[in-house]
Order: sequence, then structure tokens, then C-alpha cells
Amino acid sequence: MANSYFQFKQFIVHQDKCAMKVTTDGCLFGAWVANEINKVAHPDSFGKQLIINNCLDIGTGTGLLTLLIAQANESTFDAVEIDKDAFEQASENIAASPWADRIRVIHADAKEFSFQNSYDIIISNPPFYENELTSPDFQKNTAYHDSGLVLTELLQIIKGVLHPEGWFYLLLPYKRLLEVGLLFQKYHLAITHITLVKQSPQHTPFRFFVAGQHTANSETTYTKDELVIRNEKNEYTNEFIDLLKDYYLHL
Repeated sequence: MANSYFQFKQFIVHQDKCAMKVTTDGCLFGAWVANEINKVAHPDSFGKQLIINNCLDIGTGTGLLTLLIAQANESTFDAVEIDKDAFEQASENIAASPWADRIRVIHADAKEFSFQNSYDIIISNPPFYENELTSPDFQKNTAYHDSGLVLTELLQIIKGVLHPEGWFYLLLPYKRLLEVGLLFQKYHLAITHITLVKQSPQHTPFRFFVAGQHTANSETTYTKDELVIRNEKNEYTNEFIDLLKDYYLHL
């Protein structure tokens, strides 16, 4: 049974009401996004700077991603969640955090919500298991399957509310890597960077992180790298530690 809460250095995530629990890959993704956002907000001499005013978290669950990223930058956030229990949990977690005044939690279906703004940054950890067997648990179906929000619907939302020069970041299962390229083209969104995530050097990737933009603002090719969680000695890798040392208690 998962712990009822997860203690980070600067905040706590309670998760007893939420089907989507705190996971290592979720934490890693949030830290990776924070690092990627820092790159576009403070580019090298050859990059184009993006002034980041507001961020959108679609399907916030416990509020984990929003809290991880809010710790690393001073933007405002809208965190949208369709499930009532998860919305209440995210609201409690965020209200107890140091950044409550910058985060608005919205109880809504992102497919139907009337967004009033465009967003400089959009993040999401969308349902993983579209078109696969579902469980009897409605909460889990919404969190993990396509009963809540399928990837095509998510991309349509991103296309509609992402600022013309904004960036989006997604966490997806590795088995969907070949599929997503065609989906992104359909919605005039381009992948600019992919990070493949592996449990160890011997394992095949099990997740991948996507960074992207509107097609009109992207390069024709994208970069790809790997991130390994544990080394041959079953210790966290230096790359993992570098990303999560500001968040995990014992790093």
C-alpha cells in the first residue's frame, strides 16, 4: 500500500484521496521540466529567451508537478483536475505549500473548460493506457486510462491555449514513442527534445519526456538523450541526483 503522503524538502504531497500516486518517474519528470524551463527562461547566447508568466498543469492529480515546478520558478500556475477527490487533495497540498498565492486549482474537465488565457508553459502527465483493459475503479480509469482524457484531446487543448512562442512538456510511456510523432504533426505541434528514461543501464526505456512547441517556432529536427535512474551498483546516478537534490529529503 502506498504511503499516505510524500515528504519533500520544501513541501508535502498527501495522496490518500488520489488514484495517481507520487512516483519516481513523476518526480523526475517535474524536476526535468523545471530544468528545461530554466533553459528557455535563461538561454545561452544563441537561444531565444521566453518570458514566463503563467503555466498550465492539465490533470494535476495531487498537484505534484505544479509544486515541483513552482519551487524552481516564480510563475503563476493554473492546475486543472477533473476528479473531485483529486481536486480536493491538490487544493489541500497546494494551500499548505509556500507557493499557494501563485497557484490556482481548478475543478473542471479540461476538454470543456473555457480557458481565458494562453499559457507560456503547459505540462501534463496524461493517461497511459488508452484502448487497454480498464479496472473497476473509476478513479483509476480516469487517472490511467482513456476515460478521462486521451492524448489526441490533450494535444488539441495544447494547440488551442499554448502561447505562440510557448513550450509544452509531457510524460509518456515508451511504447507510444513511434505513435506520438504522427499525432503531433496532426495538431501542428513539434517535438524539440526527447529524453528516454531507463531504470538502469541494462533496462530498456520505460518512459520518455517530451519538450515541444508550435510547429512554426520549432526546428525541423529534434534532439534525444537518455536519463538512467540507477547505476550498476543500484545507486542513484549523478544525473538523477542533480535533478532531484533540491527536492528529495535524502539527496
